[in-house]
Parts: sequence; C-alpha cells; structure tokens
Amino acid sequence: MDIGTAMGAGWSSGISVYGVLAVLGLASRFDWVDAPSFVEQWWVIAAAVVLFCVEFVIDKIALLDTVWDGVHTFVRPAIGGLLMATATDTVWSTPALAASGVLLALSSHSAKASTRLVVNSSPEPASNVVVSLAEDGLAAAVMAIAIARPELAVAVVALLTVLSLAAAFVLYRVARRLGRNLRSATSRRRGQGDPPDPTPV
Repeated sequence: MDIGTAMGAGWSSGISVYGVLAVLGLASRFDWVDAPSFVEQWWVIAAAVVLFCVEFVIDKIALLDTVWDGVHTFVRPAIGGLLMATATDTVWSTPALAASGVLLALSSHSAKASTRLVVNSSPEPASNVVVSLAEDGLAAAVMAIAIARPELAVAVVALLTVLSLAAAFVLYRVARRLGRNLRSATSRRRGQGDPPDPTPV
C-alpha cells in the first residue's frame, strides 16, 4: 500500500479495526488500493463485517464499551502495526513501519478509551451513541482520504495522532478525577446511612 493509505489504516485501526479490515478488503477487490492479499479474501472480509456489526452495537452501550476497549487494547495496535508494515513506497524498514503502525493505532485507541471513561460517567445513554457515531464517522473519513488521497492522508494522520495523544492525556486525568469524586460521594452516602453509635450507659 501507499504509505499514506497504510498510515490511515494504522491510525483508524485504533478506533474501528474491523471496519478498516472490511474497507481495505473491499477496496482491494475493486482495485482501489494495492492492499495485502490476506485482507481481500472473502472470508476475511465477511468476518470483519460481522465483527464490525457486533462492535457497532457494543460500542454504544455504557460500560460494555469500556470492557470491549479493554479487550482490544492489544488487538487494535497489533493489526494497525501489521497493516502499516505492508507499506511499500518508503525507505523505512518493515520493523520500523510495524512499530509506527502500533503507535498510530495505540494513540487513537487511547483517545477513544479515555473518552469513553469520561462519557460513561454520565447516567444517560444518548452521549454514548453520539460519541460512537462520531468515532465511526471520523474513522470512515480518514479511510476515505487514505484511499483517495494518500499524500494528504500523511498530514491528516500526523495531525490526528498529536491530537489523539493530547486528548488521551487530558481525558484520562479527567476520568481519574471523576472516579475519585464518585468514590468520595459514595463514601459520604454510606457514612450518612450508618446507624448512630449506641449511647453509653
């Protein structure tokens, strides 16, 4: 693949790894990109579509989405690195490309997971749906640019990586603060509900 396409796939894998595999497989089938042969096999595309549909639903359910993100902490970066390693129009070595893909996917995955920790602190379910749809839309837009304009994708992914790392850092701190506040409020409620000490005789 072009380096821009590979970078787009690597970064987007941190958000929607199965969607990326399905898109690359279909794009390769239609000769829109020169993707690695394993992703254009029909069983890979079918499995990716099924898992994307599962993820599409789970990603909109509070707390369950965080568990799903935790399970995919290693899956998304690993596949991001694998896809990035298939770039051909570069002087970078395969290990360097793979490491770069892992870091790209890890940056977007960290931002996504941190965002969900903050969003899940809200009791209403609408925010999860809105955030999930926005994430899917962003990943789709990046993949569209990566396939249609690989040279532009290089700059876009570089910018998004910086923003992802900054968002992950800030939102993780916010999530920790919200968690501490929630534990403090819970402790106060429990303290108020304790029966009074018996009056000494």
